[in-house]
Amino acid sequence: MENSRFGRFRASPLLDLIAAHKKGEAIGIASLCTANRYALQAGMMQARQDNSLVCIEATCNQVDQFGGYSGLTPQQFANMVGDVATCVRLPHERIVLGGDHLGPNAWRDKDAKTAMRLARDLLRAYVLAGFTKIHLDASMPCADDIVDGRPGIAPRCVAERAAELCAAAEAALAERPKGSPAPLYIVGTEVPKPGGAQEELSTVQATDPADAEATISMTREAFAERGLQHAWERVVALVVQPGVEFGDHTVFPYDRQKAAMLSTLITRHEHLIYEAHSTDYQTQEALRQMVQDHFAILKVGPGLTFAFREAVFALAAIEREWLMRKSAALSDLPAILEKVMLSQPKYWANYYHGSTEDLAFARKYSFSDRVRYYWTNPLVQQALGRLMENLTRFPPPLSVLSQFMPAQYEAITQCRIANAPVPLVLSKVMEVTGKYAHACGL
Repeated sequence: MENSRFGRFRASPLLDLIAAHKKGEAIGIASLCTANRYALQAGMMQARQDNSLVCIEATCNQVDQFGGYSGLTPQQFANMVGDVATCVRLPHERIVLGGDHLGPNAWRDKDAKTAMRLARDLLRAYVLAGFTKIHLDASMPCADDIVDGRPGIAPRCVAERAAELCAAAEAALAERPKGSPAPLYIVGTEVPKPGGAQEELSTVQATDPADAEATISMTREAFAERGLQHAWERVVALVVQPGVEFGDHTVFPYDRQKAAMLSTLITRHEHLIYEAHSTDYQTQEALRQMVQDHFAILKVGPGLTFAFREAVFALAAIEREWLMRKSAALSDLPAILEKVMLSQPKYWANYYHGSTEDLAFARKYSFSDRVRYYWTNPLVQQALGRLMENLTRFPPPLSVLSQFMPAQYEAITQCRIANAPVPLVLSKVMEVTGKYAHACGL
C-alpha cells in the first residue's frame, strides 16, 4: 500500500489489517515468536490455507548482531524464514518479520552508554535485514541505572531510550533500497522479561489504564524531542498486560471484565491497538475475546514448541510400541534430550524449582517449555533424525496412532494428511496456529 507520509518507502502490509481493526472489524494477527523450523512451517501453512499474512518474530536474546543463543544474526534469521516460505510455497510478501524486545536487554550487565550503543547496532541490524515490526523496549535497567538509590530505571528514561532506539532504526531505514516497507513500531514494556518469568506467579494484574496512557504520552513526547514525529505516525501498538500469563503447570485465563477499562482506553487513540504477550495456552474463545477487546496482536511462542514437543514425544512412544517388536534401533529421543538438558542446565536452571523429581517433570512438561532451547543440539538432532527415519521407513499402524495421536489419526482416515512423521508433527502444531487463526477472524 502506498502512502505519502512514508516518502520513498512502502507501508508494511500489517498496516492494512490494523486499519481494518480500528474501523471496527474484529480481526487481529498472531505473532509467532519462534525459530523452530517445524513451528515456522506450520504457521506458514496456516497462512497459505487462510490466504492471510503471517507474522514471525525473533527476540533480542534469540537473534542479535552476534548470533544470539540461536546462532543466527537478523539477516540469517530472515534468510531461514525465506527458505521455509519457499518450501511451503508461501509468497514472501505475505510475511511480516518482527523483532521483539529490541533494546539493551542482552547487555544490561554493562553501563547504559555501552548497552545502548550495542542496542542501537541491534536495531540497525534488524532494520537492514528487512524486519518491519519493531518492538522498542528499553525497560531493562543497565548496570549503572539507579532510581532512589536502588537499581532501576525511571519511566521517562525508558521513553527517551525508546526514542533513541527509534532514531537508530530510522537511520538504518534510510539505507534500505527504495520501495522497502517502512517499519511499524511497537512501544510499551509491561510484560515479563524476554525468555519468560523466572518465578511461579500467583496472580496477574492487568495494566492500569492510567499507566498505559502515561506510557503513550511520555513516549510521544520523547519522539517529538528527537524530531521523530514522522516515526510516531508508525507507532501502531502498545504492549500492555491484559491479565494473561502462564506458569509451569498453570494458566491465568483472560477475564475481559478485568481488562474492560484498558480496552476502552485504546479506542481513544486513532492509530493504536494493543499487543498482548504470553497469550500461550489461552482458550480459543479467550483469544477471540482479546481480539474483540483490541488486543489485536497476540504473541505466542512456547505454546508452539510445546505442541511440537508433544508431537515428538508421541512419535517416540509410537516408535517404542511399534518398532521394539521389530528389533529396530530406536531413537531413544526423550532419554537423550534429558541427558543433554542435565549436562547443559543454563536454559532451565533459573526457571524450574523444587525437588529432583519436580525438576525432571518440569524439564519435560512445563508450559514454559525450556526444552525449546535444546532441539538444535547435535545429539538431539541426531536422535530426532533417527525417529523420523524409523517412522518413515516403518509407518505405524492406525491402531497405534489412534492411541497416541487421536486427532492426527482422524486426519489420516479423512485423507487430510499422510501417515508420515513430518505431516503428523505439522498437524499437531497447526492445532495451535488454527486456534489463533480462528480467534483473529481469519
